[in-house]
Amino acid sequence: MGALIEAQERARVHRNGARILGGVIVTFDLFSALTDSRTGGSAVLGDLAARRGWEVPGTELYDRWDGHNKALQRTAHPPVTFADLSREALARAYTDLGLGRGTVDADLAAVQASVAQWPLWADVAEGVAAVAAEHRVGILSNVDDALARTTRAARLVDPELLLTSQRLGAYKPDPEIYRRAAAAVAPARLVHVAASARDVRGALESGLATVRLARTGHALDAGGPRPPHEVQSATDLPEVLRAL
Repeated sequence: MGALIEAQERARVHRNGARILGGVIVTFDLFSALTDSRTGGSAVLGDLAARRGWEVPGTELYDRWDGHNKALQRTAHPPVTFADLSREALARAYTDLGLGRGTVDADLAAVQASVAQWPLWADVAEGVAAVAAEHRVGILSNVDDALARTTRAARLVDPELLLTSQRLGAYKPDPEIYRRAAAAVAPARLVHVAASARDVRGALESGLATVRLARTGHALDAGGPRPPHEVQSATDLPEVLRAL
């Protein structure tokens, strides 16, 4: 293990805190490919609703919040943060459901604190380890640095390869975030593993090599771009990556 760490350190060169040399780097989307976000988010929002006496299922709260999050991220640019977007999205979800906005700040804090416990998909630990045996592995996500570091997925990847919107200065699905991620790891070649339709579209439109990891609840747009490679389990990724 010591020799492996030393080799990785010799291959690592920083430029502006972000440029890294060597080989092929594989990034995963955090909240669709690696984390079962709907299960984790619905649980905490359902608990909040029950404690506040709201007759709204956690899944409905999550779906409303997630929909507004994605809509806001389509046009977002720094210095607006992921936390800013999440707060506004939750406020809009509560307004939709007639819940008022008085508890938004406290509830968002509870949701963000719970992210550390959100479950990974069942195949993630084995699949990411298999990919990491052959490539350096990271995360490419629309999240703030501090929140990314709290997730279970962050423990499985190179901490230098937490490529966030905060770090890159752009948000998915804008192709710019993928271009900046590729530039950040150049001259290594970046391959991105995406699950959601918007992540697939943004990565492909940026010209990035992309593999889709199919996940429950995430379907491609009927008229959207189709990735050239798709797997049903993270454990199938090494074979596909070898062929790229």
